[in-house]
Amino acid sequence: MALLASRVKEVTVNRKEKAAETESALKAAAKRVFARKGYLNTKITDITAEAGRAAGSFYNHFAGKEELLEALLQDIAASGDESADSEDHLADFSDPAAVRWHIRQYWTFYRENAATMLALRQAAMVSESFARTVAKFGATQAADLDDHFAHITRAGLSLPAAPDHCGMLIYNLVDSFAASWLHGSPPDWTPPTDEEAIEMLTRFVYRGLTGRDY
Repeated sequence: MALLASRVKEVTVNRKEKAAETESALKAAAKRVFARKGYLNTKITDITAEAGRAAGSFYNHFAGKEELLEALLQDIAASGDESADSEDHLADFSDPAAVRWHIRQYWTFYRENAATMLALRQAAMVSESFARTVAKFGATQAADLDDHFAHITRAGLSLPAAPDHCGMLIYNLVDSFAASWLHGSPPDWTPPTDEEAIEMLTRFVYRGLTGRDY
């Protein structure tokens, strides 16, 4: 009896591992296909073919392409949370080094997830529900900065707006600027290097928050 129970447990574990492996393969394949074809032009069969899986296997994990993209959003949000929890995290926005740290983190995050970030924008254009999902993601990113602004007021400086509005301004600025360059440069424009982009954003944001240059 104990042997049978052990065997059942082993089969269950193997099935779960195989299911997790398939889900991971579908996600990785989706990111590659999104990068080549764009979210709107990608079909589910494109993803399963890229992953080397049967077409029907997709629906064992996701109800549709939008649900898969939501899963990718959850993954990248979790990776962003891990970065924010790192030991070198700087939170004092009266110090330009802290502003630069956050901009560097988001710029690097965006570059590493550029195909997924573009897919999110494309999905939001055609789906109101997904547009709300993306807006919630942005609001969460902005809200993570709320306590950082208290350092500015404690330093005797005045914020240009309420902390939550400042957070949203910064998020939208950096996100849109990254999108402008990391999805392909505008015609006849020379893209900045990563370091140039991070430095100009840091100066712009720091001056906007504090009224100071550095």
